[in-house]
Amino acid sequence: MITRREALIGAATAAAAAAAVSFPATAQAATKSAEGLPRHKVTLVAPPFVHEHDQVARTGPRIVEFTMTIEEKPVVIDNEGTTLQGMTFNGSIPGPMMVVHEGDYVELTLVNPETNEMPHNIDFHAATGALGGAALTHVNPGERVTLRFKATRTGTFVYHCAPEGMIPWHVVSGMSGTLMVLPRDGLKDEKGNPLRYDRIYYIGENEFYIPRDADGNFVNYESLGESYADTLAVMRGLVPTHVVFNGRVGSLTGENAMQAKVGETVLIVHSQANRDTRPHLIGGHGDYVWEEGKFANPPAKDLETWFIRGGSAGAALYTFRQPGVYAYVNHNLIEAAELGATAHFTVEGNWDDDLMTQVSAPAPISPGS
Repeated sequence: MITRREALIGAATAAAAAAAVSFPATAQAATKSAEGLPRHKVTLVAPPFVHEHDQVARTGPRIVEFTMTIEEKPVVIDNEGTTLQGMTFNGSIPGPMMVVHEGDYVELTLVNPETNEMPHNIDFHAATGALGGAALTHVNPGERVTLRFKATRTGTFVYHCAPEGMIPWHVVSGMSGTLMVLPRDGLKDEKGNPLRYDRIYYIGENEFYIPRDADGNFVNYESLGESYADTLAVMRGLVPTHVVFNGRVGSLTGENAMQAKVGETVLIVHSQANRDTRPHLIGGHGDYVWEEGKFANPPAKDLETWFIRGGSAGAALYTFRQPGVYAYVNHNLIEAAELGATAHFTVEGNWDDDLMTQVSAPAPISPGS
């Protein structure tokens, strides 16, 4: 009897073999043009944090080395103990954010441990050719692969798993992340003046589709394979059970709220690999916003809410002017309040009465007033 894992691996192996025939020149060309460049090895960190990087390149182009290990594991996604049979890059949802500069080479080693059930690969929206690299990175459990591509366009770009016949399932099970390609001379405003940030946070928005039993309770499955058919049925209804930031309800609130200080400029990178979303910072604004994530285009200014298209990432720059707690939400408020798409910034500093003050405290309404 052929198991689901064996069948899925067989399909992926056939697709990978076809890709190897169709796209042999891409990897060869990249290898030749990257020869002799210096190498820089990066250790990735889990969102919302981003690995250390220069905002302005200090050297010429280089090969930036990353390694990501695929982890298939149960993930608790809300405060009720609801469990997703997750598939992840490096164990986090979303996968880690990578940062390079235009003209650098991204060199990723993708590891699929033998303990996993599924084949995997990676499609970089920033890459050119071979299905964003997906055709050259199919790995079965127990395999690893290394892909190199040149970062030719600046901006924020989604990456995600894209195995033949299983793309939606892998994406909505957690397998997406972001690559940011900075201009070599850094971010600029519409007049070409430099823009810098004191902090950077990465927010990945995901929607999950958890099956329910006959009594309406969420089902907790023993494995990915067992969850597949029921999850697919819920996915086809296009109605998510959860819409969350960074993998679960409340992942960026309370003790996990993102930190800043009055006067600091924060770059917020927001991705959604599957659905449109509308980020909004309650009590703040987008001073400079690259809705489409393309740094070659002038940023929009002073936005109240911005639009991130499904399958893309955008960036917003804001300088905090008042202390307190700021809610950062998907401004489909049903999804924010009822399904989980809310995060918090906790900002330290002194209050500015000129920007806002309570003229009079709440009091009983007097007759004739």
